[in-house]
Amino acid sequence: MRLYHHPFSFNSRRAVMTALHLRAPVELVFVDLQKGEQRQPQFLELNPNHRVPVLEDDGFVLWESHAIMQYLADKTPRQTLYPAETRARADTNRWLFWSAQHFSPAIGILNWEHVIKGILGLGAADPAEVRRGEGLVREFAGILDAHLGRCDWICGDALSLADIAIAAPLSTAVPAKLPIGELTHLQRWFAQMQALEVWKKTAVP
Repeated sequence: MRLYHHPFSFNSRRAVMTALHLRAPVELVFVDLQKGEQRQPQFLELNPNHRVPVLEDDGFVLWESHAIMQYLADKTPRQTLYPAETRARADTNRWLFWSAQHFSPAIGILNWEHVIKGILGLGAADPAEVRRGEGLVREFAGILDAHLGRCDWICGDALSLADIAIAAPLSTAVPAKLPIGELTHLQRWFAQMQALEVWKKTAVP
């Protein structure tokens, strides 16, 4: 299997962390986003959305980071990140969809304004967009913080795909100026995530 990624992409990071945790037989293929390799014809054949990550497995091509995480888990015997029991899996799926639909896009606004625009030389952050992003992050991070006040990990008492998916965009917490510093339950959980070997292995220097 090949996993096309870029280390600065938190979508890539969640897929790479999952592969490493599961010890999946994955070859990591670097896609240089700054050089526009994601828009080259050969990459667009893999993903017409010109985004990373992309997984290629013996002719089967899969994009969308959360789907890649699920696929890797389903291919790994006796894994514990993605439960087989119906309600436990539904709970994990609930948080994966929440991550994709709400939490990651909210963080993405502030990451774009405070980090990516500077890298690309696109000017200063837009104050209106910053306010919008801060409002969304506060809303959804508050939901997560309240939930984590009742459990050690997002789906109970053990690490799951949900934890990896939701923690990945928090890697930009400081440069993107995410307003989460006072959320004690979230910070306790995030410290647990940062202590994991797969987090350390995928950290950008």
